[in-house]
Amino acid sequence: MDVKIDESWKKHLADQFEQLYFISLTDFVKKEYKTATVYPPAKFIFRAFDLTPFNEVKVVILGQDPYINQGEAMGLSFSVPDGTRLPPSLQNIYKEVESEFGEKMIHKSGDLTRWAQQGVLLLNASLTVRAHLSNSHQGRGWEEFTSAAISALSREREHIVFMLWGNYARQKGAHIDRSKHLVLESAHPSPFSAQSGFFGNGHFRKANQYLEEHGEKPIDWL
Repeated sequence: MDVKIDESWKKHLADQFEQLYFISLTDFVKKEYKTATVYPPAKFIFRAFDLTPFNEVKVVILGQDPYINQGEAMGLSFSVPDGTRLPPSLQNIYKEVESEFGEKMIHKSGDLTRWAQQGVLLLNASLTVRAHLSNSHQGRGWEEFTSAAISALSREREHIVFMLWGNYARQKGAHIDRSKHLVLESAHPSPFSAQSGFFGNGHFRKANQYLEEHGEKPIDWL
């Protein structure tokens, strides 16, 4: 499996790669890719870490699973390749961005690489999934690995914005030192819950305000 992960993350997660849970996880994932249809493409499993180096992370947006339909998952939470129809959650994310800034999205593509390259870590709690089977790779070790990544950021960095949407993402908040970072929580942007607190949460403007207050360049969300 030809996977890419930025060297800075390899350094900060080196202890995880040697643990028994990760060795077991690696064996499981390799077998899954050989015997089933699994997303994202293997080379994109660690794409979030590859596009956003450890010391460049400004914002973390946490998802749950990769998308389960063909041609959608690309290793970044909520993101789909250019030319792919926007999934409902991403449509709602774009609606909220437009509402907060009072402008239409300049980029209509669902490819959020442009956010990742500005320092937005688009991290799913599980980095792989079987086609058409949500949560199928949960409980195999990915959650422990991604929690370790969040803990490392919390411990070794300062003034990062963590956006935790929905109860599943909020559970990761236990790994974040709120005296050093900004944690923004709300309902999930899915059609089932967006009206219950995601719309109007103001997270994107709040993130930029916080970044500017701490001497960081804000994110161009549009």
